[in-house]
Amino acid sequence: MPYPPPPRTPSGPRRRSLLASAAGAALLAGCSAGPDSGRGEGPSVTDLARARAAQDSRGLLERYDAVLAAHPGLAERLRPLRAQVAAHLRVFTDGTASTPATSAPTKPTPTPGTSSASTTPVPASEKVALADLAAAERTLADWRAKDLLEVPGELARLLASAAAAGATHAYLLTKGPK
Repeated sequence: MPYPPPPRTPSGPRRRSLLASAAGAALLAGCSAGPDSGRGEGPSVTDLARARAAQDSRGLLERYDAVLAAHPGLAERLRPLRAQVAAHLRVFTDGTASTPATSAPTKPTPTPGTSSASTTPVPASEKVALADLAAAERTLADWRAKDLLEVPGELARLLASAAAAGATHAYLLTKGPK
């Protein structure tokens, strides 16, 4: 019985070598000069993204404070979530989370580009106030998930972590009390 002819070897690079080349190129791109290399031209992409993340966290923290001021009965439920938002703000502003997470609510202060808690009306209903906070957390988590694709290394990891926390907060805010 005759053996079938050997399979024809395709010309050109194989799939494995293309994947290995793409992986190698991605590693090299991570080590090469990127958007942060133009330090003399102004703020880097990383600096701008970090400032935007801090500003967004500050605005969200002010929303928590406004809801807590309007609905003190929600304090037990909101305090741990607010503390995490405050920790994100600390990390995005000075790069550390060394301040205790149980810090007291901040006094609302207007921030350029965000609406302050003093100008954002808080719904009279606790349920609607929680839904508004959940929507704000969800929107911010989505923005951060998109932004993390544009920044390198550590800041991308911080944004991913904050986005995941925001998505979790949104879930917890929409879930009924235990």
